Amino acid sequence: MSIEFTKMHGLGNDFVVFDAVNQRIVLDETQLRAIADRRFGIGCDQILLVESPRHPDTEFYYRIFNADGGEVEQCGNGARCFARFVHEKGMTRHREIAVGTAAGNIHLYLEDHDMVRVNMGPPHLAPAEIPFDAPRQAVTYPLEIDGETVDIGAVSMGNPHAVLLVDDVARAPVERLGALIERHVLFPRRANVGFMAVRDRHSIDLRVFERGAGETLACGTGACAAVVHGQMRGLLDQRTEVRLPGGRLVISWVGPGEPVWMTGPAVAVFDGRIDLDELTSR
Repeated sequence: MSIEFTKMHGLGNDFVVFDAVNQRIVLDETQLRAIADRRFGIGCDQILLVESPRHPDTEFYYRIFNADGGEVEQCGNGARCFARFVHEKGMTRHREIAVGTAAGNIHLYLEDHDMVRVNMGPPHLAPAEIPFDAPRQAVTYPLEIDGETVDIGAVSMGNPHAVLLVDDVARAPVERLGALIERHVLFPRRANVGFMAVRDRHSIDLRVFERGAGETLACGTGACAAVVHGQMRGLLDQRTEVRLPGGRLVISWVGPGEPVWMTGPAVAVFDGRIDLDELTSR
């Protein structure tokens, strides 16, 4: 089966995007992993499917699959690429786009200079909503890992995040601790793991180890989770520039119960066509 795709990225966090509205696409885990393979496939951190709406108040439904083939609830960088994709492919003429996801509805706003602003919805801090196994909500939680105790923040932006405060992201043990915390028993659906260094009250450095993908150049929901945690600890003001390895995002949040806003770029790299039968027969 031959299907069309577009390769896109948001600050180097890269995606293969499929229009599943105008072409029939059903992908199994073997096909998803083959597509994401950087040597034998197209190569990406995540695969995005644009589907017909499932709710009357939305224009589309948005599905996200990690490189390991597992489906996840939300992806902020992917959401920005999703907005540019449906607009540039003529699937919508709106510059404000309501989209359904497994984590609920989100609203995407196309702005000038290839920028997209996303209403990511309110963060979830109650352990049961993340989900995170803790008896009560707290700003930080001690986590026993690899013979040591680390303090983390636990936040859901539609997907679960652990946030660690570090002095220097360049020296943070992202690969070692990221892989261990991702699959920690207290996170029943695994977790994305952010390593945050606060530069001042308006800017942070951040590296993120994403579940099912490893460290990526940028993570939109990770940036949102880090800023929420930084504000909960009294370290950040309402508007924060997040400096990731792939570039910068601006995250704004006025406090509990209010939505987190994310602004950043989305770039289309190239269009192509792939034969899935040939890809998975290798």
